[in-house]
Amino acid sequence: MGVDGVIGEDEGLRRRGCSCGKDDFLPEESFKSWGNYVQALKETPNRFMNRVLTRSLDSTELHEIKARSQHEMKKNLSWWDLIWFGIGAVIGSGIFVLTGLQAQQVSGPAVVLSFVVSGVSAMLSVFCYTEFAVEIPVAGGSFAYLRVELGDFIAYIAAGNILLEYVIGGAAVARSWTSYFATLCNHDSDDFVIIVHSMPDDYSKLDPIAVVVVCVICVLAVLSTKGSSRFNYIASIIHVIVILFIIIAGFTKADTKNYSNFAPFGVRGIFKSSAVLFFAYVGFDAVSTMAEETKNPARDIPIGLVGSMAITTAAYCLLSVVLCLMQPYPKIDKDAPFSVAFEAVGMSWAKYIVAAGALKGMTTVLLVGAVGQARYLTHIARTHMLPPWLAQIHPKTGTPINATIVMLIATAIIAFFTDLKILADLLSISTLFIFLLVALALIVRRYYVSGETSTTDRIILITCLILILGSSIATATYWGVSENNDWVAYVITMPIWFLATAGIAVFIPQARKPKVWGVPLVPWLPSLSIAINIFLLGSINGASFKRFGIWTCVLLLYYFFFGLHASYDTAKELGENRIGDGWKRVEEGQSVSTVTASGVSLDEAK
Repeated sequence: MGVDGVIGEDEGLRRRGCSCGKDDFLPEESFKSWGNYVQALKETPNRFMNRVLTRSLDSTELHEIKARSQHEMKKNLSWWDLIWFGIGAVIGSGIFVLTGLQAQQVSGPAVVLSFVVSGVSAMLSVFCYTEFAVEIPVAGGSFAYLRVELGDFIAYIAAGNILLEYVIGGAAVARSWTSYFATLCNHDSDDFVIIVHSMPDDYSKLDPIAVVVVCVICVLAVLSTKGSSRFNYIASIIHVIVILFIIIAGFTKADTKNYSNFAPFGVRGIFKSSAVLFFAYVGFDAVSTMAEETKNPARDIPIGLVGSMAITTAAYCLLSVVLCLMQPYPKIDKDAPFSVAFEAVGMSWAKYIVAAGALKGMTTVLLVGAVGQARYLTHIARTHMLPPWLAQIHPKTGTPINATIVMLIATAIIAFFTDLKILADLLSISTLFIFLLVALALIVRRYYVSGETSTTDRIILITCLILILGSSIATATYWGVSENNDWVAYVITMPIWFLATAGIAVFIPQARKPKVWGVPLVPWLPSLSIAINIFLLGSINGASFKRFGIWTCVLLLYYFFFGLHASYDTAKELGENRIGDGWKRVEEGQSVSTVTASGVSLDEAK
C-alpha cells in the first residue's frame, strides 16, 4: 500500500476520533495473522539489517512522520515561553533533591565545583540540541535527530532511555515533593509514607502523596500546552523570587569557617557528585521537544535553551555555595537541606518559605517533564516503533493525551515504590548516554553528507570518531576502576582524544553548514561533550549500570518481537526502506525518492 493508502487510513481514523482497537496498537501487516507474524520473525535478521542501515531524512521527520498524528500541535510558544519552560524544567529538581546528600556524603563544600562540571557538560549538550532543534523542529527531540544521522536502531535504543529518563526523573522529583511537603507541615518525611517492612529497604517506603501529585500534573499537561506554559510562568516567577531570598538571606548567615575543609573527599568526590548532579540539569531537553509548537524555531529555540541553561547554572552555583557556608557539610540534611540549614542558623520561619518555593519548583519540573515526555513518546509512536495509538493528538486540546497518560501512570507507579538514590543514579546514566549520542550525531551531520562526502573523508571520519570514543571510554574506565591518583594512563588517552578531534578539524572539510544557528568550534565542542559525558559515566556505581543493562535488554526484547517488524512494515508502505547493496547504499546516501523512483520494490529486490 502506498502513501495514498496511508493517508486514506488516517482520514478514517480522524472520522472515528480517539479510538482504541487492535489496529490502533498493531495495525501493521506482520500482525494481521499468526502466519504473518511467524514469517516476520523468520525474516528478523534481514529486517534488522534494513533498519540499521536506514537513515531518515530531515523532510521525512518534518512532514511525513509528523502527519501520522492525525492532528497538528498548536504553534503558540515564543522564546519567552521556552526560557521559562527551561527554568521550570530544571531548577527545582537537583538543587532541592540531591545537593544535601552529595555535599554531606560525597563532595563536601566542593559540591559547587561538581555543579560547574555538570553545568559545562550540560551547556555543551544544549548547544548540540539547539542546532538540531532549529533545523528539525519536531516533537521527537533527540529521537528524531538520531534517526536522521545514526539510523533507526540507535535512535530506538536512545528513545528507550529517553523514556526511562523522564519516568525516573519525574518519580524522583515526586518523591522529593513529599519530603518538602512534610517540612512545610512540620513533620518528618517518613510521616507521610507507608513503610512495608517485608519489602527490600530501597522499595519499602510507599509514597501515596507522590502519586496524587503526578495525577494532578497529568490533568494540567493534558488540557493545554499554552495553559501549562502560563502556569509554569507564574510558578517559576515565584520560584525565582524564593531562590533570590535563599541566596541573599543565606549569605547574611554565612560562616567562612565552614569552607576551611573545602574538598574533604578529594577530586574523585567532586567528579562522583558531578555524575549524579547531572540530574539537576535534566529537563532542558524537554524544551527541544516543544519545537513543533514554537512560532519561530530559528529564533526562539536558541534563546530559550541557551538562556535558560545559563540562568540555571548560575543559580545552582550560588545556591550550593550558600548551603555550605550556612552549615558544616557533615550536618547538612540530605532530604531537605535548605530548610534545615535555615532552621540551624536561627531562621526557623525561613524554612517554610524555602519549602514552599521548593514545592513550586518541583511542581513545574514535573509539569514540563510531563509535557516533554509525552511529545517524545508521540514521535516515537509515529514511526510505529511503539503502538501508533500513542501518537494520537486530540483535536480539541491539540495535545497527545494518550502518550501523556501512559507516561505519567508509569511515573506514578515508580514514584510509589522506589527510593530516591536509586532513581538519581539510574537517571544520570540514561541522560549522559543520550547526550553523548546527540553530540556524536552532530559531528556526523556536519562532516558527512550522503553523496557529497568522499570515500577517503568518510574513512578518516569513522576512524577519528572511533578514536574519540575509545580514548574517552579508556579514560573513564581507568578513572572508575583505579583507587589511586596515578595519571600515567591519562597521558596516553587524552592526547589520543585531542589528535583524533584535530584530525577531523584539519583533514575533513565540513560537508554541511548550519542554515540558521550552529554550534561554535565544531568539532571541538561536541567532541568535548562526548568526552565529558563518558567520563562522568565512569563515576557512576556498578549497580546502576546493572539496572541500565537490564532495561536495555528489555528494550531489545520488545524491539525484536514487535517494534522492528512494526517500523519495518510502516517504512515499506511509505517507500522508506532501502534496497540493494546495503552498506553501499547507506554510505552513498541514496535518498528515499531515488529508491522509489527506480520503480523497484523491496520484494523485487529480494
